[in-house]
Amino acid sequence: MNLTTKILLPLIWLLCAIPAGLVQAQQAGQTKDNPSYAALADLLENEQSREKLINELRTMADETATQAETVAEEASAASSSSRELAQTTRAIAEGIGEQFTALAEVVNGLVDGQVASDEQFSLAGLMEATLNLSLVIVATLLVFMLMRRLIGPLLYAKLDTWALQGGNTPVIRRVICVALAAAVDVLIVGLAYVGGNLVATFLVGEAGEQTTQASLFLNAFMVIELLKVGLRMLFSRRYDGLRLLPINASEAAYWNRHMALLIGLLGYGVMVAEPLISIHISAALSQGINTLLMLAAFMYAAIIILKNRRRLAGIIRTKAEQSPMATSKISLHLLARTWHVLALGYFAVVLVLVLLSPANALPFVLFATLKTLGIIVVGLLLSTLLGQTIGRRIQLSPELRRKMPLLEARLNSYVPNALRFLRFLVLAAVILLSFNAWHVLDLATWYASEAGGVLMGRIIAVAIVLAVAAAIWVTCASLIEHKLNPETGTGIPSARTQTLLSLFRSALAVLLVTMTVMIALAELGINIGPLIAGAGVLGLAIGFGAQKLVQDVITGIFIQIENAMNTGDVVTLGGITGTAEKLSIRSVGIRDLNGTYHIIPFSSVDTVSNYMRDFAYHVGEYRVSYRENIDDAIAHLQNAFEELAADEAQKPYVLEALEVAGVVALADSSVNIRVRIKTVPGMQWAVGRAYNRLVKMHFEQAGIEIPYPQSTVHFEGSGQGVAPALKLEQAGERHSG
Repeated sequence: MNLTTKILLPLIWLLCAIPAGLVQAQQAGQTKDNPSYAALADLLENEQSREKLINELRTMADETATQAETVAEEASAASSSSRELAQTTRAIAEGIGEQFTALAEVVNGLVDGQVASDEQFSLAGLMEATLNLSLVIVATLLVFMLMRRLIGPLLYAKLDTWALQGGNTPVIRRVICVALAAAVDVLIVGLAYVGGNLVATFLVGEAGEQTTQASLFLNAFMVIELLKVGLRMLFSRRYDGLRLLPINASEAAYWNRHMALLIGLLGYGVMVAEPLISIHISAALSQGINTLLMLAAFMYAAIIILKNRRRLAGIIRTKAEQSPMATSKISLHLLARTWHVLALGYFAVVLVLVLLSPANALPFVLFATLKTLGIIVVGLLLSTLLGQTIGRRIQLSPELRRKMPLLEARLNSYVPNALRFLRFLVLAAVILLSFNAWHVLDLATWYASEAGGVLMGRIIAVAIVLAVAAAIWVTCASLIEHKLNPETGTGIPSARTQTLLSLFRSALAVLLVTMTVMIALAELGINIGPLIAGAGVLGLAIGFGAQKLVQDVITGIFIQIENAMNTGDVVTLGGITGTAEKLSIRSVGIRDLNGTYHIIPFSSVDTVSNYMRDFAYHVGEYRVSYRENIDDAIAHLQNAFEELAADEAQKPYVLEALEVAGVVALADSSVNIRVRIKTVPGMQWAVGRAYNRLVKMHFEQAGIEIPYPQSTVHFEGSGQGVAPALKLEQAGERHSG
């Protein structure tokens, strides 16, 4: 038995004996270091234990293989990105080296008079083709420039003037004018193209046939000039009203000049010079020229970008400071710092794509760039249009403002938030569509997939829920406001109506917010069952921990149901008398006669004394001297009431005739007469003050004494009740007999 067998057999025995429980006890005297081989043999002889051992070994083998494959895949994935990057870099370097090598060989061949091509190089043929092409170029450019001189300035000036006149939505007017000017530009390019085709067909070469050189130039002319039409839409040099981008004329002229030069260099070089060189000289030379053009264009673009790095960053920062939205400020400041990096990265990507795949990369880059520019311009126009349409203050009609004075302010408070949300959607759409244009994302495939359809459906559903909730709140709040407005409806609403409607508005706001959040979460796929259960448990815990608060709420509900008081009522609660200024579901705010504001929880209210229900009484007790005639005094009280009832200021508040209760007390120094006046609730104090004034005046005119407290002093005298005279003398003087 070799060493491997001696090691493996005890390990197998341990793996099988422990989980199966089939190991026999070791014999007495057996050491711990030497396992029982007899027990292992018995284990292998047992068919069931042997089968179980085989299954466990196979499972362990499968797991080991799976782990090895996982480790290998992870290592391969970790190194694949680095390997692909290295291969791409090597391919670019090798491609550039091969092209320059071929270019050097072609140049040497030209110097030696030998060209590596399928056809023999002919200088005379090259000169004839160049002459014919020059005639086509001159004719096409003459037609183009003549048409622009005759048609352009007159029409462009009128469109520019009309665009600058503004209006309610100047961006729409500007877009219309730019579109019309672009249509004129396209028409001029088309006419020049037709003119060049006529010259190339009937005046150059054989009649009725068009040379390859002329066809290449005319196609390139059409593509390049159409690109310049789009460039003029963004950077119009002479007409401010025909420029979509918000920059001045000097900036527009600068960027228009450099970008037009770059487009012309690449367009005519790739679409005209390169094919002609490939046809008449050498394909290798043509490919080398293509590489040189791309490198030259990249260097030119990089120089322009770095040259204007700080200047353009300063312009973007100025725009950021002028932006009213915090999100726009942050985005523009970030763009000011990184715009040159993005631009350089774009041109670097274009260069790499063209060098890797010259035949397919240039059309892809061209169309992707045009799509991206179009998406960005449309996004900017939409954002500007949103700011000009819904960004303005909403003005309602005078009649609607009279009925609902808070509706205009409420709508205008929603406008900034709605504008931010819509601009965020526009920004997200611009980013996603730009990625789609460069094939970073495939939005069509994603939207057609189950996940994309579900996500878009949920987003649309949440947007609809939010819009419906906002519409319900605006409608209900406006109706409540309409009911509370004394100038509409049935006039001044009652205090109870005002209180209940105010409470209903607060409860509606809480309910609407809660329901909207719950429905929105459910639409997003979030299970709200645990949230509802958690809210129930939390509410139960709060109920036990805040019993006083629950008592406040319950008592407040019953107070409102019983209509015990309303806003504006004069009440007595908890020993405090004052006007109820604010009622909530939990407490009431009372301002007393001294102006002190008290907040009284409903749980501390045992009795509500309301002085403003149905009617009220002024109860007055008037004292007259014992020597006065009671009937005369009552008659003068009646006269004072009649004068009060005839007063225009107090007449509306007096409801019934004077109620005279009569003599209610024979006091120490007066006879007390009680009267009562029924008044409008809340006016009993004002009516009482006015009546007291009139009673004083009538009693004075009639000579009826209103006594004040008096004391009668008696001296001890004779049995007949005659008291001796009381001698009074002034201080410092004496009076003699």
